[in-house]
Amino acid sequence: MKFISALLSLSTLIFFNCSEKRPVDQMSDEQLHAYADELAHKYIIADGHVDFPERLKELKIVLTEETKSIVLSDIGGEFDYERAKKGGHSSPFMSIYIPASYQKQNDMGKAFADSLINNVLAIPNLFPDKFALANTPTKVEANFKSGKISLPMGMENGAPVGNDLKNVRYFFDRGIRYITLTHSKDNQICDSSGDTTHTWNGLSPFGASVVNEMNRLGIMVDISHVDDSTFYQVMKLTKAPSIASHSSCRHFAPSVRRDMTDDMIKKLGENGGVMMINFYNAFLDSAVVNRNNVNRKKLKDLLTEKGLTSNEDLAKPIIEQFEKDNPPLKSDIEMVANHIDHVVKIAGIDHVGIGSDFDGVGGEVPTGLEDASSFPNLIYVLLKRGYSESDIEKICYGNAFRVWNKVIDVAEGM
Repeated sequence: MKFISALLSLSTLIFFNCSEKRPVDQMSDEQLHAYADELAHKYIIADGHVDFPERLKELKIVLTEETKSIVLSDIGGEFDYERAKKGGHSSPFMSIYIPASYQKQNDMGKAFADSLINNVLAIPNLFPDKFALANTPTKVEANFKSGKISLPMGMENGAPVGNDLKNVRYFFDRGIRYITLTHSKDNQICDSSGDTTHTWNGLSPFGASVVNEMNRLGIMVDISHVDDSTFYQVMKLTKAPSIASHSSCRHFAPSVRRDMTDDMIKKLGENGGVMMINFYNAFLDSAVVNRNNVNRKKLKDLLTEKGLTSNEDLAKPIIEQFEKDNPPLKSDIEMVANHIDHVVKIAGIDHVGIGSDFDGVGGEVPTGLEDASSFPNLIYVLLKRGYSESDIEKICYGNAFRVWNKVIDVAEGM
């Protein structure tokens, strides 16, 4: 009897384990959603770009004991603590974004960058049980085990480096772990995809020195926002893998120079780098670009007909009504998955990640990926498309951390 009882117990255990591990195509939709949510919290989600610091700046919020509740509540953007915890958004890179207008100032945005960094540094001081700084993947992993959201930092626009290479070390010491070489305009480092001036036809001589110094210190070189010539020159020059912290595929939006071509994606993969997919509607789909361009022209014509410009008070109610009657076209979560598929097809599963651009695109994010709580939705779609759990792990954080660790290794070797 004992033998029979033991056999029955073993059979039950085997059945249970098999049912727990059964293929995704044998799960009900409810079970698949639950599995996606489980994975979103089982693995770190290392998001390459979140503009929460910029949002605080726009709202003129300096974080103190009096204002700290802002971090825990919805202030109209896509990121806050509650939604991040719900969605497993455990390691969002806080973007230290420097508008191109600061490039014209004497310090080229250095003081502005410091003000944003200071606000990020205040978060774990005010909420030591919820947030922690993280300057290495190892530190992120330790924070994750203790249930804290990590706040690594990347600087979007290298302008604050100025013309002094010592500032690269300065920002490294302040916690910056990647630098997006430029933003919407050419700067002293390189040319931008948003500019047509072609100041340097790629990297400037000083920009080449900046890339070398980033390699030496262990700062990831971010090629989002750079023009194509800059990209190819960085690929030849850098001694470490690079990242595209928040970029999408030009294949789906051919008119968007900000996106990456198939050949660029291939070269980034050969470099050992990772492309982190941007969620901005206009970067995801030409249909969105075309529809919204038509709407912009219609609105401009309407204002011109009435003898108004967009910044006049009399134009505001007209603009509000127009936008109500002609809402911008949105992309959807399936298109984000299409971009991931495309990178995997060209460069392989080891070279794609997530770079949402939350809080940086004015709410123009796809249906199904509305905010930081939505990451399980993306994992659900990827599971339905046949991605394995190990694939999901790589997309969520594994690929980004591999690059980050390699950048650290290269720096130690130099």
